[in-house]
Amino acid sequence: MMSLTYWLLSFWDTLAGHMIVVFYLFVVMNERVTLRRLKKAPALLLSPLAATALAFAMSLVGMEDRAKYTIISCVILLLCTLWLTWAWRICFWRAFSAVCMAGILQTSTSAVVQVIFSLIPGYSFLSYITAYLGLALACRFVFNLLNKLRFGVYFNLLLEDKANLRQTTALLFWLEMSMDMFLMLAGGVEEDYMTLYSVLVVVLEALMVWMVVYLARRFDDQRKLQVQRDTIAQQQLYEQKLEEIRREVRAFRHDYKNLLAGLAQQAGEGELDALCAALSRLDADFDRRLGEEIQASTQIGNLRIPQVRSLLLSKLAHMGEKGVEYRLEALYPMESVEMDVWDLVRCLGILADNAEEAALETERPWVEIIVLAQGGGAYFRIANSWNGKGEPDKFWEEGYSSKGPGRGTGLDSYRNILKKYPQTVSSASWGGGVFMQELTIGGRP
Repeated sequence: MMSLTYWLLSFWDTLAGHMIVVFYLFVVMNERVTLRRLKKAPALLLSPLAATALAFAMSLVGMEDRAKYTIISCVILLLCTLWLTWAWRICFWRAFSAVCMAGILQTSTSAVVQVIFSLIPGYSFLSYITAYLGLALACRFVFNLLNKLRFGVYFNLLLEDKANLRQTTALLFWLEMSMDMFLMLAGGVEEDYMTLYSVLVVVLEALMVWMVVYLARRFDDQRKLQVQRDTIAQQQLYEQKLEEIRREVRAFRHDYKNLLAGLAQQAGEGELDALCAALSRLDADFDRRLGEEIQASTQIGNLRIPQVRSLLLSKLAHMGEKGVEYRLEALYPMESVEMDVWDLVRCLGILADNAEEAALETERPWVEIIVLAQGGGAYFRIANSWNGKGEPDKFWEEGYSSKGPGRGTGLDSYRNILKKYPQTVSSASWGGGVFMQELTIGGRP
């Protein structure tokens, strides 16, 4: 049975580890150490208490050390994540990623502590205090170094990739557990090689930090490229709309003299009521013809997911080049959806392509895209002109395509994507020369 002193030292060691994690969290979260944040630190005291109590309970049942260490590490990660979620008011996955990264930095620090302990004779409480005082200076050095390297900026940039946030979290969790494994294996390293072992652990941590910075920069480059594509597509759409507005104004100018002649005759004959009515109709017709063009160019601003906005802009621009009349409505801002954004882009791309191809087979091709987003739900409706040909009942059968055998891969991919999301509902309807496809995500808003 372990002595009380052993458990007190164990609690102190765990508490010191938590203090180092909190210290590194300010680096990871790219924040200054402030009293407002530190006021919430005492609530984290529950984590080392729970970890020590759990270790004591598992020692009573004689659990194997490796299993005990793994379980305690996972419990500490979870409790620290819950605390960070509460203290910083951020989502669980973002907090879990930050805690894993801080844990990686803390693990290498623990490796340095083991070297310090090996140089100090005895394992008294005073030796622990001496070791951690030296460790505080080392942590301060690492803290300043990481800040100068703008590590927190890059790390938070990586977490902005919401489409891959869970994958990033899983990677950081795997790296953190790998570092814990190296720390656990340190018990089997001979004393003569302990310093070299600790150096290797620190080098491994440095490689992990470099990898995070590399991934963040790569994501930043992709995001900038996406923004450039979005800007180009949006510019093309605006140019098309301006050209349509110019044609409308030119047509109105062409008819202007005839309209004035008719109005002058009514004025000369004293038909003031008829004159007012004609002017009102002229004003309403002009607003209607130009208002629809201007509205379409502004609706795109409500699509605040860059990937979705870029896709729809490129599809609309392509439709305009093919002579397809199009209309877009996005009445409410759409900032997020309960679906992987790249899966959503693939689905919308398939539906838009199908609508364009079907519309081009009609005498007057047109496509209408309506987007509704409110709360956590999103609703997409893509309607198009339809010549009534084909067998709509078979459109959703695997492998079917009106273009011929072996070419119906688009809807197959669409169905396979939606199988991963039980909260999505897809439907289609047709009649009266119109074919309509609908996609609802997370409940219709």
